[in-house]
Amino acid sequence: MAASTFEPHTPLRVLLLGATGTIGRATARALLSRGYDVVCLVRARQGVSSLTADKHLAECLDGATVRWGDACDPASLRHDGFANEKFDAVVSCLASRTGVPKDAWRIDYQAHLDALEVAKAVGVRHFVMLSAICVQKPLLAFQNAKLAFENALIESGLTYSIVRPTAFFKSLSGQLQRVKAGKPFLIFGDGQGTACKPISDHDLADFLAGCLQDPSRHNRILPIGGPGPAVTPLAQGAYLFQLLGKKPRYQSVPLGLLDGIVGLLSLMGKVSSTMADKAELARIGRYYASESMLVWDQQAQCYDAEATPSYGTQTLLDAYGGWMQGEGVPDRGEHAVFN
Repeated sequence: MAASTFEPHTPLRVLLLGATGTIGRATARALLSRGYDVVCLVRARQGVSSLTADKHLAECLDGATVRWGDACDPASLRHDGFANEKFDAVVSCLASRTGVPKDAWRIDYQAHLDALEVAKAVGVRHFVMLSAICVQKPLLAFQNAKLAFENALIESGLTYSIVRPTAFFKSLSGQLQRVKAGKPFLIFGDGQGTACKPISDHDLADFLAGCLQDPSRHNRILPIGGPGPAVTPLAQGAYLFQLLGKKPRYQSVPLGLLDGIVGLLSLMGKVSSTMADKAELARIGRYYASESMLVWDQQAQCYDAEATPSYGTQTLLDAYGGWMQGEGVPDRGEHAVFN
């Protein structure tokens, strides 16, 4: 297995993929704050205008070299991203936006595989991959795609760090507006069947950047959560009601309802690719409604909060408090479910 032997006084040269996403932006800042020479490959269709229109993106990438190209195009990846230049490491925050099979295998697997092959060809020694903790129990297309690349990376001979975070703050922000509007907090079952140790963008980015020069994170799969105990959906709702000074109100949704939706869409998906994609999105929702985002103990066949590492300083309660005070609530895009 390759070993990391970076020169201690030479800034690492890092190619960052997925720099325009929320985690990617934070990771760019974390890498730059360490004095690394960072190159970001940004989709050409976003172009210079995206930096002009999005001041936050411009601030996050300030100090990095921004190159326009497409990480999903092997030729662009090679010529626009790596450009036949020397890089010490690749950090990838790339992920499919929807999780439907076509996108998952194109981005979570193939784009990463292409990046790995070029990285090996130009002498990159370390590849840091942002994966997901849910690949422990793979039932969905994007989970299998991520796992397939994880295996390819492990077998590549490069030093690797595979980071599997628990839930993001972004993924738990969906009910803020409905609770503020006086609506009940939605839970599945009694709201205590699942739990997670959510981690902030800042703390996760710091962990990702720290993988480059921390030997204890080399050639390892690294599950990681945020600080504090695991929280259930019921507790998440309690946080919101507490901050708003409102009496807790919950509405329970039976998991069987999701099963019915998945079944119907799957049936319709046999004759319509659009419905097939919707069925996969419903399966993703069903998965997160019934599975904890914690380390899975294969022997005991249960999730283990104590075995899920904690990192950082920002808690979900901190984030809720900031959003209540007017700080920007993250745009959840295709992952918005609750209204």
